[in-house]
Amino acid sequence: MEDLGRNAAQMIRGACVLGLVGGLGAGKTHWTKGLVAGLGSPADVTSPTFGLFHEYPGGRLPVVHADFYRLENPQELIAIGWDEYLETPGVIIAEWADKFPALMPENTVWLFFRVEADGSRTVSIGERPATCG
Repeated sequence: MEDLGRNAAQMIRGACVLGLVGGLGAGKTHWTKGLVAGLGSPADVTSPTFGLFHEYPGGRLPVVHADFYRLENPQELIAIGWDEYLETPGVIIAEWADKFPALMPENTVWLFFRVEADGSRTVSIGERPATCG
């Protein structure tokens, strides 16, 4: 998963929002670790499940990493500054983005993570993908 994230970083040319969808253990955070490293940040990426947002500067583009898993409703997300984060001039990664799809920008790049029957993990991109930069 980290290698996939690292490879994806090479395709990112500018600011974008990535909506990550998939169950627990599907690889969303490991993919994000690879993406952040691929953008050149030395940050130690961890799951933002309890902090809700982590910021990773120091790379080619800054990264904001969000996790909506523990949020109950869209008002909670708005109250903690989601709109302000969307103005960030970098990459925004939202795990569990499908909980609040109406709050995701129209140009969100949707990535779907799955654990296969054999235990391997796969990532697929949404039907009409937007571009990053």
